[in-house]
Amino acid sequence: MRYFVIYIIIINLIGLGAMYSDKKRAVRHTWRIPEKTLFALSLLGGSIGTWAGMYLFHHKTKHWYFVVGMPLILIIQIAALIYLSPAGL
Repeated sequence: MRYFVIYIIIINLIGLGAMYSDKKRAVRHTWRIPEKTLFALSLLGGSIGTWAGMYLFHHKTKHWYFVVGMPLILIIQIAALIYLSPAGL
Protein backbone atom coordinates (compact mmCIF):
# COMPACT_ATOMS: atom_id res chain seq x y z
CA MET A 1 0.00 0.00 0.00
CA ARG A 2 2.86 2.35 0.83
CA TYR A 3 4.43 1.89 -2.61
CA PHE A 4 1.07 2.50 -4.26
CA VAL A 5 0.69 5.85 -2.47
CA ILE A 6 4.25 6.84 -3.41
CA TYR A 7 3.56 5.86 -7.03
CA ILE A 8 0.34 7.93 -7.13
CA ILE A 9 2.12 10.97 -5.71
CA ILE A 10 4.98 10.68 -8.21
CA ILE A 11 2.78 10.08 -11.28
CA ASN A 12 0.58 13.03 -10.34
CA LEU A 13 3.60 15.29 -9.95
CA ILE A 14 4.78 14.11 -13.36
CA GLY A 15 1.32 14.84 -14.82
CA LEU A 16 1.30 18.30 -13.28
CA GLY A 17 4.82 18.95 -14.56
CA ALA A 18 3.90 17.75 -18.03
CA MET A 19 0.99 20.19 -18.22
CA TYR A 20 3.25 23.00 -17.01
CA SER A 21 5.96 22.09 -19.49
CA ASP A 22 3.52 21.80 -22.39
CA LYS A 23 2.00 25.18 -21.55
CA LYS A 24 5.44 26.80 -21.52
CA ARG A 25 6.28 25.14 -24.83
CA ALA A 26 3.00 26.36 -26.34
CA VAL A 27 3.79 29.93 -25.34
CA ARG A 28 7.28 29.63 -26.85
CA HIS A 29 6.00 27.89 -30.00
CA THR A 30 8.41 24.98 -29.55
CA TRP A 31 7.99 21.19 -29.73
CA ARG A 32 4.95 20.10 -27.69
CA ILE A 33 4.10 17.09 -25.59
CA PRO A 34 1.62 14.95 -27.58
CA GLU A 35 -1.95 14.98 -26.25
CA LYS A 36 -1.96 11.18 -26.13
CA THR A 37 1.01 11.35 -23.74
CA LEU A 38 -0.94 13.67 -21.43
CA PHE A 39 -3.89 11.27 -21.51
CA ALA A 40 -1.56 8.32 -20.92
CA LEU A 41 -0.19 9.99 -17.80
CA SER A 42 -3.76 10.41 -16.59
CA LEU A 43 -4.64 6.81 -17.32
CA LEU A 44 -1.53 5.64 -15.46
CA GLY A 45 -2.82 7.32 -12.30
CA GLY A 46 -1.86 10.95 -12.80
CA SER A 47 -5.35 12.27 -13.46
CA ILE A 48 -5.38 14.56 -10.42
CA GLY A 49 -2.09 16.15 -11.48
CA THR A 50 -3.02 16.63 -15.11
CA TRP A 51 -6.48 17.93 -14.23
CA ALA A 52 -5.01 20.34 -11.69
CA GLY A 53 -2.42 21.43 -14.27
CA MET A 54 -5.15 22.23 -16.75
CA TYR A 55 -6.64 24.82 -14.46
CA LEU A 56 -3.52 26.02 -12.64
CA PHE A 57 -1.78 26.81 -15.92
CA HIS A 58 -4.91 27.51 -18.02
CA HIS A 59 -3.86 24.84 -20.47
CA LYS A 60 -6.07 22.67 -22.71
CA THR A 61 -9.22 24.09 -21.09
CA LYS A 62 -10.72 24.95 -24.48
CA HIS A 63 -10.51 21.36 -25.71
CA TRP A 64 -13.73 19.54 -24.80
CA TYR A 65 -12.01 16.16 -24.75
CA PHE A 66 -9.68 17.39 -22.00
CA VAL A 67 -12.42 19.20 -20.06
CA VAL A 68 -14.58 16.06 -20.13
CA GLY A 69 -11.90 13.37 -20.39
CA MET A 70 -9.66 14.25 -17.44
CA PRO A 71 -12.43 14.37 -14.82
CA LEU A 72 -14.00 11.25 -16.34
CA ILE A 73 -10.73 9.35 -16.01
CA LEU A 74 -10.46 10.51 -12.40
CA ILE A 75 -14.02 9.41 -11.59
CA ILE A 76 -13.41 5.98 -13.14
CA GLN A 77 -10.17 5.61 -11.18
CA ILE A 78 -11.86 6.54 -7.90
CA ALA A 79 -14.71 4.12 -8.61
CA ALA A 80 -12.22 1.34 -9.42
CA LEU A 81 -10.28 2.06 -6.24
CA ILE A 82 -13.45 1.87 -4.15
CA TYR A 83 -14.56 -1.30 -5.91
CA LEU A 84 -11.19 -3.01 -5.56
CA SER A 85 -10.40 -1.92 -2.02
CA PRO A 86 -10.72 -4.71 0.55
CA ALA A 87 -12.97 -2.69 2.88
CA GLY A 88 -15.01 -1.13 0.08
CA LEU A 89 -14.17 2.27 1.57
